Amino acid sequence: FTNTENSIAMLQINGLTYEIGERTLLRDIQWSIHPGRRIALIGPNGAGKTTLLRILSGEIEVSARAIQKPRDYSIGYLPQEEIAIGMGSVLHMAMQGHREVLDMETEMESIHQQLETQSEQHETLLKKLGDLESRYTLLGGYDLEARTKKILMGLGFTTNDFFRSVAELSGGWRMRVYLARLLLQEPDLLLLDEPTNHLDIPSLEWLELYLKNFSGSILLVSHDRFFIDRLAQEIAELSNGTLTHYSGNYHFYERKKKLIQEQLVKRYYEQKEERERLEKFINRFRYKATKAAQVQSRIKRLEKMETVELPETKKQIHFTIKADTQSYHDVLSVEQLWFRYDEPWVLKNISLNLYRGEKVALVGVNGAGKTTFTKLISGELQPQRGKLTLGQKVHVGYYAQHQVDALQLNHTILQEVGQAAAPSFSGNLRDILGVFQFSNQDADKRVGVLSGGEKARVSLAKILLSPSNFLIMDEPTNHLDLASKEALEQALSAYDGTLLLISHDRYFLDKLVHRVIEIKDGSLTEYSGDYSHYLNKRQSADMTTEPVKIDTPVSSVASTRPKKSKEQKQKEAAARQAISKQRNQLQTEIKETESRIEELETRKSDLETQLALPETYQDAERTTRLQKEYDAVLKELPQLESRWETANEELEALLSRIR
Repeated sequence: FTNTENSIAMLQINGLTYEIGERTLLRDIQWSIHPGRRIALIGPNGAGKTTLLRILSGEIEVSARAIQKPRDYSIGYLPQEEIAIGMGSVLHMAMQGHREVLDMETEMESIHQQLETQSEQHETLLKKLGDLESRYTLLGGYDLEARTKKILMGLGFTTNDFFRSVAELSGGWRMRVYLARLLLQEPDLLLLDEPTNHLDIPSLEWLELYLKNFSGSILLVSHDRFFIDRLAQEIAELSNGTLTHYSGNYHFYERKKKLIQEQLVKRYYEQKEERERLEKFINRFRYKATKAAQVQSRIKRLEKMETVELPETKKQIHFTIKADTQSYHDVLSVEQLWFRYDEPWVLKNISLNLYRGEKVALVGVNGAGKTTFTKLISGELQPQRGKLTLGQKVHVGYYAQHQVDALQLNHTILQEVGQAAAPSFSGNLRDILGVFQFSNQDADKRVGVLSGGEKARVSLAKILLSPSNFLIMDEPTNHLDLASKEALEQALSAYDGTLLLISHDRYFLDKLVHRVIEIKDGSLTEYSGDYSHYLNKRQSADMTTEPVKIDTPVSSVASTRPKKSKEQKQKEAAARQAISKQRNQLQTEIKETESRIEELETRKSDLETQLALPETYQDAERTTRLQKEYDAVLKELPQLESRWETANEELEALLSRIR
């Protein structure tokens, strides 16, 4: 089976609804997954993303009408949780993805044996063998093992691992074997539920490149925003049972969703204003027979008006961190530094300079020496050769997972963080602790009763709020949810000190750093620019050894729609400005007219009261003056009401044109 045989295959979801108890998890989902599309399925935890994948894979049964696909349409599914894949060797279990090819190998071997013993069936056996070999060749049987080994090596296995028993592997490595099996199958639709959980950065980067060239459709669920950004051509957001689609990668989704929410808020207040205007008209003319038709028209319009609801707003806590004391310009100088624990050298003859205000990423495979280098900077380790010098007035704040060992277990969270925090944070420590997922009540918990992840967040808060002006942070986003990560991103982005970051969260790095330092084979290589720039540069350098084609990122692909000319854009902008100006003029006229009508109606009521008093008529001159004014009011009021009505109708016509 190959995808080319089924290149127009498409999966369709028609009115899919799925309930668990009284909760509707999926509500009337309508969706077509087109061939060759790479789609990221996102949404809050518990929204139903995994459930939807399980329905598509067939694990959960729904009405046959809800999921429609061609008869030969194949689906491969990588779940989050570990699954049983058998207990053969790594290579053998990965090759099980092509069961048909393996069965054909067995049958062909059997025919070869029969040819040696059954001469009377020679012609029949040869013909059968020829047919099998043709099919075997078509299915790529002769290079199946080579392709399997290539995929396994891309996912981090070595040649020594191929014949190891899967039973010896950890759960994460077993999932890699299963992923290799799925990739080898080349299904029409590949469902991936958190595939990055089981991969280190080199394997993850290899998988990104592989999936960019995958011929089938891909639907992936992942918390790795960078992974989504580099792969996805579409974003499908599942929330409150409904699915919203966005064309583009994760960056585009973020911008588009923000714009949509802003427009929704604007539309909400516009509709509120329109509703109030219609109600004013109805209330003003409800009892006038001459306006009955117009009043009824507006009542019907109110009844038909679609209710616009304000979007849900997530509670966002922002905090800023600032260096209490500015360091001198030169923050760190490393000259011809060598370091080793035993043999071999971990760092060899490295030199580096960091300057005030820089935000730098330190990258490299596990075991390359990143943590060793940060310990040398913090003073926990000393170089065997060379020099490492911190600049004047430099105060280092060092965050690493082992920092939890230094926490005072008998302190409350508030006490532990408060004793390390700069004075500027003393007034809002409880609010800031909310960013690190500690509620107001949690702040009074003793550190000794916290989990490992909670203690790590306490250590992170201590370092961030300390008076340091040179922060060294090793995996600071571990144990943080997305909202906390975003708050930390904003705080570090505005930080005026120097920052050295180690992180597997590549999206986090991409938002913050403008310089990348790679440790490889004991040496340092520097790249100016963000993490994406570093990755593209490194992949370009690796093209001679990596045959996989590197696609242009989705975000930079030119639109296929024809570009508008400068003159056309200017005309459209002028038209929008004219409509906006006309709308503002009409709204101003309506408000001014309303104000004048209210003023005259108040005066009319006052005049009627005075003209009803007998004593008014004792002064002929005053009576004449009041009567003249009353007549003028009676004459002006209908004119104003007509003017107000016309302006409202013009505004309604204008609004209907721009909706």
